[in-house]
Amino acid sequence: MKLKEIMQMLDEFCPPGFAMSWDNVGLQVGRSDKEVQTIALALDATSEVIDKAVREGADLILTHHPLLFGPVKKVTDSDHVGKRVLKLAREDIACFAMHTNFDVLGMGDAAADLLKLADREVLEVTFEDDISVEGLGRIGSMIEPMKLSEVAARTAEVFEVENVRYYGDPDEMIVTCAILPGSGHGEIDLAAKCGADVIITGDISHHDGIDAVEKGIAVIDAGHYGVEKIFIPYMKEYLEREMPEIRILSCDMGGPFQNTYRLTSDQ
Repeated sequence: MKLKEIMQMLDEFCPPGFAMSWDNVGLQVGRSDKEVQTIALALDATSEVIDKAVREGADLILTHHPLLFGPVKKVTDSDHVGKRVLKLAREDIACFAMHTNFDVLGMGDAAADLLKLADREVLEVTFEDDISVEGLGRIGSMIEPMKLSEVAARTAEVFEVENVRYYGDPDEMIVTCAILPGSGHGEIDLAAKCGADVIITGDISHHDGIDAVEKGIAVIDAGHYGVEKIFIPYMKEYLEREMPEIRILSCDMGGPFQNTYRLTSDQ
């Protein structure tokens, strides 16, 4: 299948017009007339992912986060992004990103599905017409009220992350839950205004957390990677269904950081 045919299908699935104005989605590197037999799925086009794509003979790397965000004035081996672009070009591997367009049309509902949120609505509306309302994140009801500590444990379980951090009273009963995969500190006030008892997101700072609690909303930080990694199995299922003739590789290289634990005196 030609890359241009794959791009057309992906753009129909998650139209780039739904992406935020500051985003850079679509083809990052590559030839639209390239024949694609193997697609590698990843959250980011890191050097490690590119190396694996080369070893596995991938023709296309499909990522959530764009390799190229801002304007590019030069592509050289003097910086890590330039080195990646040069290697992709040298190996004739294309790179395509589905970022906030996927956040709007896929990620929010996929995350809410894992939490089994009922009566869900869009948290931050970015598009609305007579047919649909679309946007970032979702807000809905828990299938049954749970303590904040239980919601935190449930979040770690369903998103398969080692641990999560949470801000708030562990015994607070949670009825309404908002989730915004990625970096959601900017939506805490919106979630509170919409009546959420907790927001599940990532990239929460010390001050984000303590300020949220004072505003009356708990926060669960499952990590930017922790929730958004669902992009990989989601797109793998889609691609295998819609493009069965293409080999699909999952390149989940794990979280970008490691946890360490304090040793006790008896260890």
